[in-house]
Amino acid sequence: MKLILAIVAALMPINTVIAGEYQPGFSSTRTCTRNEYREEYVPGTKKSPGYVRHWNETVEVPCDSRTVKTNPTQNHGDTNDCSEGSLIGGLLGAGLATSGSRGKDRWWAIPAGAVGGAMLGCQIDGG
Repeated sequence: MKLILAIVAALMPINTVIAGEYQPGFSSTRTCTRNEYREEYVPGTKKSPGYVRHWNETVEVPCDSRTVKTNPTQNHGDTNDCSEGSLIGGLLGAGLATSGSRGKDRWWAIPAGAVGGAMLGCQIDGG
C-alpha cells in the first residue's frame, strides 16, 4: 500500500502539488492610475464675474518600471566575497611572520602577519 502511494505521489504533476503558483490559461494585467488636479476658467460677463472650476480626475498612465515589484530573490548588491582569500592570506601571513621572527618579537609579529595577510588575500580574491 505504501509503495502505491509513493508511486502516485511521484507521478503527480508539479503544478497540482504547488497550489496557486501557476494556472495555465490565465493572464495577469496591471493598470497604473494617477490623480490629477484640473482647473478650468469660466469667463464672466458684465453682470456675472468669471470663476475657476476645479476637480480631481483619475487618469490612466503608463506604468513606471521603477514601481514594478521585483523578485525578492534577486540581489543587486555587491557579490564579491573575499572570505576564502582572507582566511588563506591570514594563515600564510601568520606562518611567514612565525618563520621570520625570533624570541620576544613573535608576540606582535604573528598577529600583524595574520592581519596583513588577510587584507592582501582579500584583495587578491576579488573583495
